[in-house]
Amino acid sequence: MEPAETLTVESEIVACDGGNGPLGHPRVYLNMEGKGQIDCPYCGRRYVLAESAASGGH
Repeated sequence: MEPAETLTVESEIVACDGGNGPLGHPRVYLNMEGKGQIDCPYCGRRYVLAESAASGGH
């Protein structure tokens, strides 16, 4: 199944709240743990780690 939306991020840990203000969902913190991407279990947004962030720097 295709993700609802794909966002490129600079950090392995992201916060997702659905992005729709009061119509969103509870804020959850998602940790990619070196996988390079993760899908939100609530809204299906896919977060992909940017290549520049994946090269290390943290």
